[in-house]
Amino acid sequence: MSVPRRPPLPVILIANDLLDGDVVFAAAQGWSRDHRDALVAHSDAAADALEAAGRAALLAQRVVDPYLVDVTEAPDGEPVPRHYRERLRTLGPSNRLDLGKQAETQRP
Repeated sequence: MSVPRRPPLPVILIANDLLDGDVVFAAAQGWSRDHRDALVAHSDAAADALEAAGRAALLAQRVVDPYLVDVTEAPDGEPVPRHYRERLRTLGPSNRLDLGKQAETQRP
């Protein structure tokens, strides 16, 4: 059995909230629905800690399907997923920009 490959650093931990299914991100104060709050791991040790937090939250039945996502960091420090699927998960529905996270977090 092969060990799944970890995405390249830096990474964030993404999951779905068990109760409402919303996309959540591991943050300093638990889980956040805002990807800008996500903890960014720049080392293998930090990525290991994020994965351990994801496993613990899964076992505690708080989240489902926690996994690491490779990101780039914008100049303001915002983690931006490198892959389109996860980028969409940070925003909400792509067909209605007035709904979902993109509507709630519009910036001037």
